Amino acid sequence: MRSVGVEEELLLVDARSGAPLAVSGAVLAAADRLAWRRPGSGGPEEHEFEEELQKEQLEFATKPVTEMGELREEIVRIRGEAARHAATAGAAVAAIATSPLPVRPSLSVGRRYAWLGKQFGLTAQEQLTCGCHVHVSVASDEEGVEVLDRIRPWLAVLLAMSANSPFWQGEDSGYGSYRSRVWNRWPSAGPVEIFGSADRYHEQVRAMIDTGVLRDEGMMYFDARLSATYPTVEVRVADVCLDPSDAVLMATLVRGLVETAAREWQEGVPPARVGTSLLRLASWRAGRSGLDGPLLHPGTLRETSAEHAVSALYAHVREALAAAGEEDRVREGIAHLHERGTGARVQRQLLAGGGSLASVVGRCAEMTTAT
Repeated sequence: MRSVGVEEELLLVDARSGAPLAVSGAVLAAADRLAWRRPGSGGPEEHEFEEELQKEQLEFATKPVTEMGELREEIVRIRGEAARHAATAGAAVAAIATSPLPVRPSLSVGRRYAWLGKQFGLTAQEQLTCGCHVHVSVASDEEGVEVLDRIRPWLAVLLAMSANSPFWQGEDSGYGSYRSRVWNRWPSAGPVEIFGSADRYHEQVRAMIDTGVLRDEGMMYFDARLSATYPTVEVRVADVCLDPSDAVLMATLVRGLVETAAREWQEGVPPARVGTSLLRLASWRAGRSGLDGPLLHPGTLRETSAEHAVSALYAHVREALAAAGEEDRVREGIAHLHERGTGARVQRQLLAGGGSLASVVGRCAEMTTAT
């Protein structure tokens, strides 16, 4: 069974006003203090939290697990800890992928962030977005790249299912995932070509860094990539999910995609020769619609309903899901997601119900840590 880990980025907000708060340093200091007090603690490196590009956000990573029930428990537990640490700084955490209220983000302190701000200007300065990254174990870089080449057409469906960023700078963006549009301002972001081999993948990464446009391997902001830290494929396409169960659904589907792709490679099934330009259109369509409009079918790259696109993804990974004992759970999760809607739909419904953007943020903060 392949192990899975999830990284989530959370927004730090004032629970009353809804405004993002630049308090990540204070929140991390609170986490450090608790880590020192734990029995047998080796110091502040013991906790799961890290700073991100902006001071208004906080990142955490779960440990790798094989059971999805355990993964949900991890996400709920760590979100709860994040909320407690944030409270010491007068903040709350919200699992929403962009701020509904206007904000001028504050770049985190450090040489790397200063370089990003100087190199990319407004792209870095305005980049306050929160994503969900899923890591799935692979046996080797070679297997990992063969997986990357075969999952390309399916990633836009995951983006649509995770859509949780309808508002930007106080306005309805018209998108389900406006985070995906803002994120794609980075020159290395989005869908990528078929690499064909691990050697070719690493050659391309080195060539991109050698241009001087990118600082290091950490800036390979592909929709999916080989992790530079772990023996995993890292799928980075999703918005952070409001409901922890949706994050687990994303992780389960990503593991199914990785396992299915690995089996195809072992059986000699070549990757679909879909052009990167078409994948960019599929990604745009997914970000625009979420699950509340048409998508591009991952098999034909022609317009279809969101229900048909998600069904195609489920059918594609069904055998791998069944082998992991996750088939029924995923089917039920998909049905629930269609019925309740994505985080984007939930946010819009909260606003339409007579609330303000501030109350939307406050309610989402409550939902973030609900068990």
